[in-house]
This record gives sequence, C-alpha cells and structure tokens, in this order.
Amino acid sequence: MLRLRRDGLAKTAGSTAITVTHGGETLTVSLRRLASARRFTLRVRFAARDAVLTMPARASLREAREFTERHAAWIAARLRRLPETIPFRDGAVVPLRGVDHSIAHRPDARGTVWIGTRFAHASTEIAGFDLCVAGRREHIHRRIVDYLKREARRDLEQAVERHTRALGLPARSVGLRDTVSRWGSCSATGSLNFSWRLVMAPPFVLDYLAAHEVAHLEYLDHSDRFWTLTRRLCEETDRAEAWLSAHGAHLHKFGASE
Repeated sequence: MLRLRRDGLAKTAGSTAITVTHGGETLTVSLRRLASARRFTLRVRFAARDAVLTMPARASLREAREFTERHAAWIAARLRRLPETIPFRDGAVVPLRGVDHSIAHRPDARGTVWIGTRFAHASTEIAGFDLCVAGRREHIHRRIVDYLKREARRDLEQAVERHTRALGLPARSVGLRDTVSRWGSCSATGSLNFSWRLVMAPPFVLDYLAAHEVAHLEYLDHSDRFWTLTRRLCEETDRAEAWLSAHGAHLHKFGASE
C-alpha cells in the first residue's frame, strides 16, 4: 500500500518514491539507489507503466526531488504515450506463439477455449486464427488466461525436459509467474520459474528462456561459461535476446482487467 508523507515521499514495501504534480496530475516516481550510478537517470517502464529514477548512492532526496520536478513534463508526456492495454475480450487480437489470434466469443458452444477458423484482421489484412471462448462474457478473461497458462506450461515443460536431457540432468519442475522484471529464474535449489506470457512470443524465444534457466543448473551466474552453455543448448540465443529487447515488454499490455 502507498503511504504519502508530509515531505512528499511515499513508502512502498521497503522502497521510496517521490510524488510531484504536473498540470494538475500527481506523478509517483520510484527511487532506485545504485552504487555504480554517477548521475540521475529517468526511465518510464512499459510493463509496469510507471517511472523510475536511478540515483547515485550518496545523492540526497532533496536533489532527487529537484531533478524529478525539472523533468515532470517529460515524465507525464512519456506516460501518456504508453500504448493502450488490450483486455482479453471478444474481438481483441492477441498473439499465441508469435501468431495473431482474434478472441471470438461463442456463448452457446460447449467447451472452454479452442483455436478456430482463420480470420482477416480488418486493419492490417494479416491472416490469423480465432481463439474461441465458450460460456458467459464475464468469464472470457479468466478462461483465456487459464488457457494461455496451460499452453505455456506444456511448452515450457517440454523445452525444459529436452534441455535437461541434453545435459544429462534430471527433469525439473516448472513454475509459472507473471512478473514484470524477469522472464525466468532458477533458484539455488534448482527450482525453475517462468513468465506464462512467453507462450505469446515466437517459439524460439520460449525455447531460449528454457535453455537459459536450465543452463543456470550448471552455472548460477552469467559468466562466459554460462553463455557458452546456453548457446550450445539454443543456437538462437542472440536472436531471442534481440527479440525480447525489442518486443518483450509489449507482452505485458495484453490481458489487462476491464
């Protein structure tokens, strides 16, 4: 929960944020102290739809506030330019394994979610497929999310099993998350977790993330040995990294609640 203080600071779960006003709008900017930082740096995060100010470790909160106030117009403009979110609803176009699908509500049909007939996107004339959803309209969001999670788990479990087999390691369990800061993780005990949104990306991206986290079972770091192993498991490592850098954040715009 966000608690505003008299000095204009906000405390959120152990972190600090600054609130400033611009054009009658209140902007909250999270602060991130970094020992290696030599100057103040502002960025707007697409996935979290917020602003973050990275600051030198020894900088004062007064300096951070003054810097934020000088750039309030820039922050507000960048936040306004963020792409609109796309709820899972009838007619919405969402990607599945890198291919656009149009959500098609089928209230009288049996079942839950299935891939249906080909469609033509009116604005782009690009061919895709229908993602059909049975049941009541208010259940569309939940059913689409459940379907995507099931598909993500199946794809990730298969990829993890394939990469662990290549290393001669036992198969590992796969956990699903919906984090904005990372696409996958490997704990010190070997537990693998992934963002279920990877099922919306092209298959080579999901396969790369599976290889990346399996490689951490051997090297729990990002050393040269780790990257050599990752590239041996997945030849498209560099291509997948480039795709995530260019398009990964956009996967978070899908599925916003209405």
